[in-house]
Amino acid sequence: MSGIPPDLRRPLSWLVAHGLSIADFGLVLLLTYLMLLIIGERRTFWMVRGLIFLMLAAVISDKVGLTLLGFVLEKLVLGAAVAMAVIFQSEFRRFLELLGRGQILELFHKSAPTPKADNVIDELVDAVKDLSQNRTGALMVLETNGTIDTRVFVNPGVPLNGEVSKELIQTIFQPKTLLHDGAVFIRGTRVVAAGVILPLSERSTSRQLGTRHRAAMGITERVENCICIVVSEETGSISLASGGTLDRPLTSSKLKELLETKLAPSGEGEVVAPSLGRLGRTIGIQGRLLLQKISRSPKSTPKDRK
Repeated sequence: MSGIPPDLRRPLSWLVAHGLSIADFGLVLLLTYLMLLIIGERRTFWMVRGLIFLMLAAVISDKVGLTLLGFVLEKLVLGAAVAMAVIFQSEFRRFLELLGRGQILELFHKSAPTPKADNVIDELVDAVKDLSQNRTGALMVLETNGTIDTRVFVNPGVPLNGEVSKELIQTIFQPKTLLHDGAVFIRGTRVVAAGVILPLSERSTSRQLGTRHRAAMGITERVENCICIVVSEETGSISLASGGTLDRPLTSSKLKELLETKLAPSGEGEVVAPSLGRLGRTIGIQGRLLLQKISRSPKSTPKDRK
């Protein structure tokens, strides 16, 4: 370092001495960023942050010599990691598939949000209103945000991929059709499949509730990002299932109000991971500030030399 100016020797020595620590910290940041890209929603972001806090607490307790606390926190981190792997199994499966195929850069490609046309709710409400008046049983699963792993269904049904319309829904649930006994799976503005068989709720229910109601409760118990519309074949009453509970009986106007609330975009579904370019600019700015602080270390003054 003989040819390096004295003002730069200290920063460069610091960087060389702490190079591995900086690389380690950068890799942790990259891994955290990839996790946020995989999950992508604000409500699950808090779970990731909680896991990070547990990991930091475990490291700190180990450094300061709190052996028993470190042991407990280590077990908590392990249990939380296993729980998150179960909760986000579809996301982690996609990550491992992309990693195995060498397509890890696909994570950085922002997918377009699922479109929801303004008239979809009107089409659904009109169809449910007529089905209710005619006492035609119906069961519809609506994806609210994110993507439902169809393997949670007992049977994924028959693929349709048709535009949501009053006529299509009424036709599917006519008693003489082959698909009327199952559920209709709706994603955005498309009818993805019909004749879907859903898992039943194991909770005890009223005798007035039939298989369709138990199926609506069962799927919303297992899958958070969906709701179910049920039309009773016996009474024609309308129900809406969410989070394993039924809201019934409903009028068509009340159903429309609830659907507008449930299907409206909210902050819960915001993507929390920043763009890669913005992340790079932020890291660059912070790095320059750190170097400036190091290079501005206090120099000795004439008073100090005395």
